Amino acid sequence: MYVVKRDGRKEPMMFDKITARVRKLCYGLNDLVDPVKVAMRVIEGLYDGVTTSELDNLAAEIAATLTTAHPDYAKLAARISVSNLHKNTKKSFFETMKDLYEYINPRTGKKAPLLSDEVFKVIAENADKLDSTIIYNRDFGYDYFGFKTLERSYLLKLNGKIAERPQHMLMRVAVGIHLNDLDAAIETYELMSKKYFTHATPTLFNSGTPKPQMSSCFLLAMKDDSIDGIYDTLKQTAKISQSAGGIGLSIHNVRATGSYIAGTNGTSNGIVPMLQVFNDTAR
Repeated sequence: MYVVKRDGRKEPMMFDKITARVRKLCYGLNDLVDPVKVAMRVIEGLYDGVTTSELDNLAAEIAATLTTAHPDYAKLAARISVSNLHKNTKKSFFETMKDLYEYINPRTGKKAPLLSDEVFKVIAENADKLDSTIIYNRDFGYDYFGFKTLERSYLLKLNGKIAERPQHMLMRVAVGIHLNDLDAAIETYELMSKKYFTHATPTLFNSGTPKPQMSSCFLLAMKDDSIDGIYDTLKQTAKISQSAGGIGLSIHNVRATGSYIAGTNGTSNGIVPMLQVFNDTAR
């Protein structure tokens, strides 16, 4: 049985290498965390031609299932996942942002930058300083659930593959907010990186991108109790939801179930069917 390395080379599957890989990430964990136990479970789930990245994902999932034995297994799972991401992404913040900025859509062949011109200019002009500021070991401070949430929804992707590391995301957000005020950007990065605070989801999603909608919450009132009023409000809801904004909706002016509708000589179905449409739109 062989494993495919990240550079495409094939190597024989070796239990000792898998164990050593897991053991290396067990520093500071409780003695009940057993790297051999994880490695044995990994071997059971392997197949000929598995990639090292898939192997790491399997090891992380297995470690996560063992948290009932000891909570430190969750830390091990997170460390394996973070290490795997680090091996699959570039270390340089500038090089990563350059890839995002110069992205070409493979279907259209046209440039489709994931970074705004203004933000990339600031990053390019201060590449060395920003690169030297980032401390990647802080990625290992995330727990497994938190890191997988970042992977699934927050870290920017190129052609379906994650391009950013968590520290890249935090610096992108900081520069996107402060632009040329580099001292403020670095201070913001440091505070977020050390987990003193975090920005809301829309900011983490959109800061630094060509459409930097960073507001979290929007309050809307129904324009009018009519087809035009309801669907104009629905359109607003869709646009806000598109950029990850949260919505509070006032519907006090919508008539109740059974109310007479003069325009059609019918009766109203009430607010529940209407709210179902709004809810589906905002998802």
